[in-house]
Amino acid sequence: MAQYKVIEKFVSINGEGPLAGQLAVFIRLQGCNLACSYCDTAWANTENAAFTLMSEYDLYRYIKETGIKNVTLTGGEPLLQPNIIDLLKLLTSDVDLGVEIETNGSIDITPFTRMDNPPVFTMDYKLPGSLMEASMLVSNFDLLTKKDTVKFVIGSLEDFNVARDIIHKHALVGKCKVYLSAVFGKIDLKDIVELMKVNNMNGVNLQLQMHKVIWNPNEKGV
Repeated sequence: MAQYKVIEKFVSINGEGPLAGQLAVFIRLQGCNLACSYCDTAWANTENAAFTLMSEYDLYRYIKETGIKNVTLTGGEPLLQPNIIDLLKLLTSDVDLGVEIETNGSIDITPFTRMDNPPVFTMDYKLPGSLMEASMLVSNFDLLTKKDTVKFVIGSLEDFNVARDIIHKHALVGKCKVYLSAVFGKIDLKDIVELMKVNNMNGVNLQLQMHKVIWNPNEKGV
């Protein structure tokens, strides 16, 4: 039986993406292979971050006890967890659950797309301001479907221009959902709207991080 390093688990609202504003149960797993300049969960990424070992059955029982049907696996980078596919297979076998996994764009998602019932992927593309763009695995774009999402976190004009070019180059609009976010406190959302207007960004969504509006931006477990 696999054991997963669980940093925290809680019920809140989805702050981003197509289910923004809906209740979800979050499972945050330890560890990440990237070190983004703006990371707001760096505390969860280090090897000495406190965690609780839980099996896939422990996590499934916890999720079912909450009574919440939307499930988000996040981190860190959850796809780094050994045997994560076992947890995903268990969760997605329950037709009452909607399972989303947030991944940073550097891990090959091929094995997970071959599951009988793949999870929904919310995948980042790390822009220049993150200092992690070189780690992006663009071949993942070919594996996404209309239920999946690509997210670009923008902190500058350069970031926006790169996001625009990637969206066009890989024909992401229509292939999957596309969202733009702002690095919190780094760029004015009004500026992103103006750039979207100038560049006719049809089919692209600007999103707020609702959890950072409702609660303190640094608060955990929300």
